[in-house]
Formats: sequence, C-alpha cells, structure tokens
Amino acid sequence: MSAGGETVLVVGGGGREHALCWKLAQSPLVGTVLCAPGNAGTGTETGVENVPVKDDDLPGLVALAKERKVDLVVIGPEKPLVLGLTDELEKAGIAVFGPSKAAAELEGSKAYSKSLMKRAGVPTAAFEIFNNAHAAADWISGRSEQPLVVKADGLAAGKGVIVCDTREEAMDAVRRVLSDREFGAAGARAVVEEKLVGEEASVLAIVDGATIVPLPAAQDHKAALDGDRGPNTGGMGAYTPARLVHERRMQQVVEQVLIPIVHRMQRDDRPFRGILYAGLMFTRRGPMVLEFNVRFGDPEVQPLLMRMSGDLYPLLKAAAAGKLEDAAPPTWDDRAAVCVVMASEGYPGEYETGKTIRGLADAAELPDTKVFHAGTKFGVRDAEGRESIETAGGRVLGVTALGDDVTDAKRRAYEAVRRIRWEGAWCRTDIADKGR
Repeated sequence: MSAGGETVLVVGGGGREHALCWKLAQSPLVGTVLCAPGNAGTGTETGVENVPVKDDDLPGLVALAKERKVDLVVIGPEKPLVLGLTDELEKAGIAVFGPSKAAAELEGSKAYSKSLMKRAGVPTAAFEIFNNAHAAADWISGRSEQPLVVKADGLAAGKGVIVCDTREEAMDAVRRVLSDREFGAAGARAVVEEKLVGEEASVLAIVDGATIVPLPAAQDHKAALDGDRGPNTGGMGAYTPARLVHERRMQQVVEQVLIPIVHRMQRDDRPFRGILYAGLMFTRRGPMVLEFNVRFGDPEVQPLLMRMSGDLYPLLKAAAAGKLEDAAPPTWDDRAAVCVVMASEGYPGEYETGKTIRGLADAAELPDTKVFHAGTKFGVRDAEGRESIETAGGRVLGVTALGDDVTDAKRRAYEAVRRIRWEGAWCRTDIADKGR
C-alpha cells in the first residue's frame, strides 16, 4: 500500500465488500480504503478503515466522499444502486463504479429486466407479468400442467423466487407474493415464467457503457442444503472456474447475452457502467438468462478475487470514466478457488446473533486461504483490550481457498471451516462438487 495513493470508498458491509476492500488495498495506486459501514473483517483488514455510515444513507455517503476527498466510490450492494447513489455521487463530481438508478432497474425490477431481454433478443424463459393474484391464478389454471417459477418483482434479498413443480404450487406462490405480500413492497408485481431445465452458472463482466470485459465463470449454490435441497438463500458457496462454461459457451454468453443487453441499454439512454452479472441456465437450447444483477455476486466475488492476480483498481477506475478499452485486461491465477459460506443456525429463516466466533486466527494460518467476513461485528473487549468478534447476520463468513484444482481448493476451504466455531454454526458440505 502506498501512503500517498488514492482514496477509495467501498459502500456496504458484507462478504462482497470485505473481498473488494481486501483486493483494492493491495493496489500500489491506492493509499486508503474506506468501508461504509463495513464489518469486523474489514475493521481488521490491513489498510482498511470502517466508517459508520449505512449503505442506504445517500446524503451521508456523499458527504463522506466529499469530506475524505475520495477518488473512487465502489458500490457493493444492490439497494443503494437502486436508490440512486451513483446519480447523487456524480452530481457531486465524485467518480463512482456502479450503474445509475435507471440502469440498476435491471436488477431492481424483474418485470423491467424480462421485458428488456425480450426487446434485446436475449434468450430467456417465456414469461407473463401480473399485479393481481386472481389474474395470475386464472392464467396459471388455464395452462397445461408445467413447472413454473414465480418471482417477486422487486428486491427481496435473493429470496423472492419460488420454484413450483405443480399448478397448485404456482397458484399458492402468486398468492404469497401478490396477496399476502410475503416479500413486502417487492411483491407489488410478480413475474411468472416457465421453469428452465439445465445447470446454472454465473458470468460477471466489467462494463463501461460500451466496452465489456468478462470475468471467468463461477457457479453459486443458492439452496440451503446439500444436494441443492431446501429453501433459496443469498448463496451458500461458490467456485471458479466453472467447468460448465468452456470457451465456446463463454463466447455464446458474450455474443447472445452481454453484448445485446449492453447495446440495448445504451440505445434506451440507460448506459450500463459497473458489474453486469448474468445468472444463466445452460439448457439444450443453449444459455438462457435466469436473472441479471447489477453488482458483484456474493459469494462469487470472493473466489473470483482470490484468483485475480493483477490489480483490480485500474479496471474499476477506467470503467467509471468510460475508458475501459484503455485499461490492461485482468490476469488470473491458473488455480481454482472455492468459497464455503458458514451461516447462523436457522438461516435463511429466523436466527440469533451475538454468538462469539472462535478459531479465526487458526484458520488464517493456512496457506492460500482467506476468511471473508459477511455478518460479523466487534463484541466485548477482554482484559488485554482485544475485541471479540461476534455473529451479526445469517451468512456470517465466506471461507475461501485456492487449490491446484477444484477438488484441492474444496479440501483447503473445508480444512479452514473446521478450525472455526460458534454456537449454531453450519454450512453445506458439498460446495464445488459439481465442478470436479
């Protein structure tokens, strides 16, 4: 870290933001990394300073960026992007990596996203949009028996998607979304679409409005339990590279998904700058888009950044300035990386916080391993003034390791998991098995 380098503000306080802070702090161009609000992991990371400003406090974040003379703001979570933080920072003359409020609707509204895909010719499941449960139920009852997926239109922390194998399940799902408002304001509208069959993977790309720099494919594990069973979560682990997305398939994704959506948004006067995340299903008909996100995936970014051997900062700075074509392309470690999420008992349902985490120092001793914090906070100080670290969320840690191949990286990650403990800690045991 260069003492006289530039100042970067990372907005957010989860595992994605810890990974971004860790990587950006390694840049020789960066002198200070601020994280708002951060967590116990960013608070103990060399070269990173936590600042107690919430990620949805737009005036507070703009004021912080001005006060600390920030050279680049990197927005981690989707909520501040959808609220328009990028627009507010740009009005204040502050460089920012992240899409505008208009462009962030790509994630903020599934109805908008699906309609845009249709107009752009991007392959996706056939769908209908409803704002009334009775109309949705009538449509479903009039169709032949077929698996469907019901999605709350707005942001629902990764939990607003209900996969339905029968007509009855689909009718119950639209009732939960549109009548019971199980997902709150996110359920003002619902998208009902055909269920796609295949294997999932994620392709993320850095975009500056026109130029697209794809990152290696990753595979996330959304379901809570081994064997992809149980309720959907924010993600229980990920690995990269994903064997599913070989070179020919990656070219298909770029040509059929990324280029058309970026060009369509440019023509619609919603130019996309930031991370474009395509959640994909690889079917017999080729890659089909399940969803778009407008930020780094969590937990995909943890293994991706473990494998990135070059400097992340110049790429983000160039994209923010619309000059990505002038930046050196990212370079990658040939090894694989696996991230295993350790969660609180009860997640993704009700869970308790404030449990003391032990074994972090033991895990940190392992080579090519990094424990990224997601839902953590500082606890009480001991007699020697050292603060304990406690759980503060459902997904608590993203234990990430490099290995010669996916099997080796998985072994190393779980070796670190075994060294960490707190009351009620759990994780899936089969992360990355699909990649072996």
